[in-house]
Amino acid sequence: MENKDENQLNIELSEDVALGVYSNFSIITHSPSEVVCDFIQMMPGMPKGKVRTRVLMTPQNAKRFMRALVDNVQKYEQNFGVIDDSEKPGMPPMNFGTPSTMA
Repeated sequence: MENKDENQLNIELSEDVALGVYSNFSIITHSPSEVVCDFIQMMPGMPKGKVRTRVLMTPQNAKRFMRALVDNVQKYEQNFGVIDDSEKPGMPPMNFGTPSTMA
């Protein structure tokens, strides 16, 4: 009989991290060795947004994350319906030519 505990991860989630951060905008840049994801909060009427958190990962982990995100969005839409992703006027596209990050 296979031991199911062998496939489980032991992950600690502190209270402050468990609260999460709100982001309604993101910028992704990269170098040959890393992918940098800045999660930003943009508030209406404010002159600039604030980076709430930055996540750095290897290109390999970024690709795994992309696949997991696609899978989860598909499952979400199966349960709750198609997400309306039409762009709103006044917001720059999520890929708007930011410079590459160099390590």
